[in-house]
Amino acid sequence: MSIKEEVSRGVQAVHPAGQPDSNPIRSIKHLLQGSVTVRYWADQWKPLVVGLLVFLGCYYLPVGNARFDQAVIESFALVKWYAQEHVLLCLLPAFFIAGAIAVFVSKEGVMRYLGPAAPKYLSYPVASISGSILAVCSCTVLPLFAGIASRGAGLGPATAFLYSGPAINVLAIILTARILGVQLGIARAVGAIVFSVVIGLLMHLIFIKEERQKAQEAAPTLGEDGERSMGKTALYFALMVGILVFANWGKPGETGGLWELIYSAKWMITGVLGVLFGAALVSWFGMKWWKVTFGGLGVLVLAVLFPGKPVIPFSAAIVALSLAMVSTEGETQDWFTESWGFAKQITPLLFIGVLIAGLLLGRPGSQGLIPENWIAWALGGNSIKANLFASVAGAFMYFATLTEVPIVQGLLGSGMGKGPALALLLAGPALSLPNMLVIRSVMGTKKTLVFVALVCVMATISGLLFGAIVG
Repeated sequence: MSIKEEVSRGVQAVHPAGQPDSNPIRSIKHLLQGSVTVRYWADQWKPLVVGLLVFLGCYYLPVGNARFDQAVIESFALVKWYAQEHVLLCLLPAFFIAGAIAVFVSKEGVMRYLGPAAPKYLSYPVASISGSILAVCSCTVLPLFAGIASRGAGLGPATAFLYSGPAINVLAIILTARILGVQLGIARAVGAIVFSVVIGLLMHLIFIKEERQKAQEAAPTLGEDGERSMGKTALYFALMVGILVFANWGKPGETGGLWELIYSAKWMITGVLGVLFGAALVSWFGMKWWKVTFGGLGVLVLAVLFPGKPVIPFSAAIVALSLAMVSTEGETQDWFTESWGFAKQITPLLFIGVLIAGLLLGRPGSQGLIPENWIAWALGGNSIKANLFASVAGAFMYFATLTEVPIVQGLLGSGMGKGPALALLLAGPALSLPNMLVIRSVMGTKKTLVFVALVCVMATISGLLFGAIVG
């Protein structure tokens, strides 16, 4: 069909009798609304414009520029480091925990303690304490956040949990006090605890209409109970969380003391928890004993053969658990399905985010497209600009657990103010670009933007107040 015929058809659709409107402006408006020509050209021009932009980006790609080439290398180096250090020991166990939440935790239990209708004096402390026990990074907490959100947790408690997981890290706070000073350590501890509750409450109030609707829809089922006792479920999750925490227990900065003792025995503790976890699978979830036994023996053999490489037996344990779950019909098969669903949803976004973060900011001690001296220059003093820049830059950077402390130590040595240092410590560990991409896929663009804005604004205000107090 020609364009002329399309326009004629559009005119006839608006004026069937063939009597055009006497008002020319209104006639043009009706013509545009009634004709498919505009939509036709819009559909054709959209891919053309996108293709042109991609072509221009490729044509003018600054390959050969030293900074660009270094940034590309840094982006892939960060992805490699992330894959080696976080996927096997952090993300995969977190996916299994998230899948278990979706299958074994009754929706009624989540609604009772974390739902939109749950008492605030109960839901927010539970969310904050649950998150802080994990002591994970901003990416590892995401599958767990997605798990409780899928079970109907209220937006306020869910975001309190989302913030508290990476932010209220006891070991990180102790390390902050030892290396950066007692004042900064106390300020970080108080700020993180207050943040988790205040941000959750503000998210609840901002989206209160949706929360009330969710509470009304969930109200009829609040009295129901799950099939398994709360004690068994709690112990089962405690074992999984224990494996996640101790497998990722970081080496303390100083030798001696309790933290060093736990670090030296971390894999022994993880192994004992693994044995107890296997017993729970057989006793409470109907998994065949021979599947768990053969899987455990295989892991033990690999641990003996590769004593200095614990990642190998740990990976074998994940494979053995996955095979046992897939081959066992019922709850455990559903558990694997849910875990795999979270992995498919979250993993690609995380790696894309890590790649972009590495390109822009590089790894700690290395530079991306944005020079480190720009960041150090912008963080001096205690101005609104310095604190806001610290919170926003920290929100987009990726910090593995505990790495934020030496980074801030280096920035302080380069002239960073104490106020911006606190702002970065409050915003950085809780957020990152990969983290934001995944949060958006869970709760949408609008809520993600509000959550990120609240963290950055509160971190900025906290930095200003702390900087004014300590001088």
